[in-house]
Amino acid sequence: MVQFLETLLANTIDEYKNRTSKILLLLIQSEVIKMSYPFDSISDLVFVKTEVQCADIILVPGSSDPNLMEMAAELYNQGLAPFILPSGSYNPRIPEFSSEWEFLKSIGVKLGVPEDKILKEYQARNTFENAEFSWGVIKENNLTVRRALLVCKAYHSRRSLLTYQSVFPKGIEFFVVSIPGSIDLIKSNWFLDNYKTEIVMGEVVKIGTYFNSLINNLRNK
Repeated sequence: MVQFLETLLANTIDEYKNRTSKILLLLIQSEVIKMSYPFDSISDLVFVKTEVQCADIILVPGSSDPNLMEMAAELYNQGLAPFILPSGSYNPRIPEFSSEWEFLKSIGVKLGVPEDKILKEYQARNTFENAEFSWGVIKENNLTVRRALLVCKAYHSRRSLLTYQSVFPKGIEFFVVSIPGSIDLIKSNWFLDNYKTEIVMGEVVKIGTYFNSLINNLRNK
């Protein structure tokens, strides 16, 4: 009997520890509890999230992740902007669609966004072209854009923001709406497994590669 009670007590303690660990992890990931790490500067570099305000357009860099357009449609349906501009060419991950733009548009339409409110950019092959070609579409449609909502994956947020800032005219205010995406990668959990860590450290490299030659342009804007 004593041995049974000891075993029961030990199992109860283990279960309590497991539950406590899971709750603590959830609190850390939701940023209710903020931990300090030596690599916090990397988190601050890669991840950007700002307040959300009414804007003139919602920009969506190309992706095969439906979560981006789902968020863009939600923002549109809330009346936060009159247009959505997805951008992106063919993506082999979604071979049934001719472009990322077509894929993202189809999601927006299903979620109640009128087709004529989804502007078209279907040639961009990377983030720079997303920004460059999107600005071209804005000019072709004679739109006045002073504020823009930029919907992007959390780990892609800094590079997206810097790219659009480097291409769009000075003075345009960007509100970054960053989402975890299909792999649930956010500022508070990227360092918890190797796969997510590799993605984020890859972003650090890409930020350096992308903007090494553009710092002067950004400084002079």
